[in-house]
Amino acid sequence: MQKITVAKGDGIGPEIMDATLEIILAAGAKIEIEEIEVGEKVYLAGNTAGIAKESWDVIRRNKIFLKAPITTPQGGGYKSLNVTTRKFLGLYSNVRPCSSLHPYISTKHPKMDIVIIRENEEDLYAGIEHQQTDEVVQCLKLISRPGCEKIVRYAFEYAKQYGRKKVTCFTKDNIMKQTDGLFHKVFDEIGLEYPEIEKEHWIIDIGAAKMADTPEIFDVIVMPNLYGDILSDVAAQITGSVGLAGSANIGEECSMFEAIHGSAPRIAGQNKANPSGLLQGAIMMLNHIGQTDIAEKVQNAWLKTIEDGIHTYDVFKEGISKEKLGTKEFAKAVIKNLGAKPTTLKAASYAKGTALNLPKYVRKAPQNKELVGVDVFVHWAGTDANILAASIKQIELQNLQLKMITNRGIKVWPDGFKETFCTDHWRCRFQSTENNSINKENIITILSKAIEKNIDTIKTENLYTFEGKLSFSLGQGQ
Repeated sequence: MQKITVAKGDGIGPEIMDATLEIILAAGAKIEIEEIEVGEKVYLAGNTAGIAKESWDVIRRNKIFLKAPITTPQGGGYKSLNVTTRKFLGLYSNVRPCSSLHPYISTKHPKMDIVIIRENEEDLYAGIEHQQTDEVVQCLKLISRPGCEKIVRYAFEYAKQYGRKKVTCFTKDNIMKQTDGLFHKVFDEIGLEYPEIEKEHWIIDIGAAKMADTPEIFDVIVMPNLYGDILSDVAAQITGSVGLAGSANIGEECSMFEAIHGSAPRIAGQNKANPSGLLQGAIMMLNHIGQTDIAEKVQNAWLKTIEDGIHTYDVFKEGISKEKLGTKEFAKAVIKNLGAKPTTLKAASYAKGTALNLPKYVRKAPQNKELVGVDVFVHWAGTDANILAASIKQIELQNLQLKMITNRGIKVWPDGFKETFCTDHWRCRFQSTENNSINKENIITILSKAIEKNIDTIKTENLYTFEGKLSFSLGQGQ
């Protein structure tokens, strides 16, 4: 018997959770349920996290969390509970299978069968944002080597365990050479350990276009957080419906399972919602806890129900569907099919569907790191970079001199173009002169001189080399 934590969520959440639990319990799932309250009620009671400390204790004790969709109130500083849960519990891997159910669910891609594995903790989802000037806000994109290694290794191990033949990496490292470049580099490194699996890399824009056009050429796709979030929804939709897709969030100790859609408050309480997405999440949960026979029974009963043309309103289509049922009635139809298998759709077989045991990340030996400059960001309302440069050069040092000014990443000094539109947010790059070493005291001196000259500095970024290699981006046009 496995004790699990259940949250019924908001909107349609309670309806689809009740339906899902009814199905898996009828199939013989050996689970004991401990329910917690999360989401909108908790937020509006004054808890900006959307979850109480006592609920965290329950989740951490039981390790397995089945969660219905929740509503995050707009504004007011409320943080996404999904993002918080993934990060607090170290749920680094988001797994979203997307398979077409042709011809029973309408799709342009009848042969689609892909799994998107998305890094789940970092990237722009670190949520580190600041307003810096009147006109400019920033969001920091954080990519770590541990984050890359863990998710890439998971993708290859998943492919190996589930008999997948190819792993594809999507990044935008032609532009973000440091962050996405690290992800691609780690993919290439770890891929060498799996010679039996085909490897390929696509730039995210053309990769996304190909996935939307010819998804049958892909198998397992691994990518950073934001791209994975967007493309997993696209993939689910082009299989037929976002409402049919489930999601697993896997960590080294805890795991969370859910539907990928939202709480749909517009149809809440109307017995209309499709429970299939959450049911798919529950099936992934059963696989994860080793109850693969139950998972297989539920999946095949669900496939048989879909194949029989018994559908909820969101996927019902005249000429294909035969019966339109509500949430409760659809659940009973799936239960009636327990023990049956589909005849046209591929039957599920989860003989190997247990949790993957991956090695913990081992930190590498530190590299030789040398400070070679600093980017000083300045709030200035002017438009002529030459005027700003004349002012900034007054604070440079003999061993740390102004080399470049950019605006929104584009080089505007020296030799800028008058056509370049500039905001009030300027990056002034100081780099060490030849054969001169610098230290952090030099940077403090520059900032002190900026105060004396009434220059409004808003942030700095130190420029380093690692093992003698420049480890910062050039300005566009530099």
